[in-house]
Amino acid sequence: MQKSWDVVVIGAGVAGGLAAYDCARRGLTVLLVEKRSFPRWKVCGCCFNANALAALTAVGLPDLIGDQGGVPLDQVRLGWNGSSLNLALPGGWALSRERFDQALVHAAEAAGATLRFQTSAVLEQTSASERVVRLRPSGGAPAERVRARVVLVAAGLQHQVLASSDHSRLRIAERSRVGAGCFINDDDDVYASGVIHMAIGRHGYVGLVRREDGALNLAAAFDPAALRSAGGAACAADLVLRRAGFAVPRALEISRWQLTPELTRRADVFAGERFLLLGDSSGYVEPFTGEGMAWALAAGAAVAPFVEEAQGAWSGALERRWQQRLEELTVSRQRLCRLLSTLLRQPLATAAVFRLGCHWPEIPERVISALNRDVPHTACSDPCL
Repeated sequence: MQKSWDVVVIGAGVAGGLAAYDCARRGLTVLLVEKRSFPRWKVCGCCFNANALAALTAVGLPDLIGDQGGVPLDQVRLGWNGSSLNLALPGGWALSRERFDQALVHAAEAAGATLRFQTSAVLEQTSASERVVRLRPSGGAPAERVRARVVLVAAGLQHQVLASSDHSRLRIAERSRVGAGCFINDDDDVYASGVIHMAIGRHGYVGLVRREDGALNLAAAFDPAALRSAGGAACAADLVLRRAGFAVPRALEISRWQLTPELTRRADVFAGERFLLLGDSSGYVEPFTGEGMAWALAAGAAVAPFVEEAQGAWSGALERRWQQRLEELTVSRQRLCRLLSTLLRQPLATAAVFRLGCHWPEIPERVISALNRDVPHTACSDPCL
């Protein structure tokens, strides 16, 4: 394998896969490194909103989800304390992460990117024009070092990629919830296709959506204390579903659950010496209707012009512009999700929201539209967007 690259992308998830594709199609030499093997299931949900589709369209992949058999979503069903509220959802899709992420890395490879799975990566020293990345394949193979003019870090919530000299840390929000998820192969018709079913409780929520293969995907967020007192994710989900008035899937307790670290967090810097953070590595807030996927895709679609500029001299001005761009694309939009999360922790406020929605459904539908609306994704060579 060659030892020098225009860009090394660490993490082949939503943000990293799209960034690798866009950089490769522009003629840059790209190495995409992923510590797991593909296809693989992810804890987070499988919903994509209008903003996610706008990011894919901006880089020339408007039909990726549809071509993979994605299920159109047009409704959100909210449940709380036995009450139910059905609201319109503008232009969403459901597609399993196994299929979506696999299609994305295939597109990156077809565009010219080189893929390395089951390989972890960490940043080492910086020279005037390159950053050294140490690669360690799984299975005991010896480590190797490559050089890159730019490193894109898209390695997830709890990455340990940066060197200590990079002085970057993640700040975890007080009272942050943890994520939990599973998928269930069932033949029940209680949870219809095309709908995001969201059961809301005081100490967490459970989202359910039917995938393209007919399986039911569950993605939840729980207060850590509530998760412990319930005796695990399955029991916590059972409790939230019952109290919301939702049916409990028959295979819930025997399903294999996975947990995430604390969800709500933010990096104190988004860039450093020849590296840029994107996706969950830069920060995250618990989402509701596919916002997390959209934030990651928006960053992945925006970063290539910065990588092209950085093929020359690196500058603090470039770092500041990337920080500003991420603020526009993700951080400013995450504030609404944080506000909703705080609101839905309060029983009186949640009851008021449901009463309001029952009488004037157009009001919560406006909130859903604000969460799902697309932002301009300018596919150009100028990073000063």
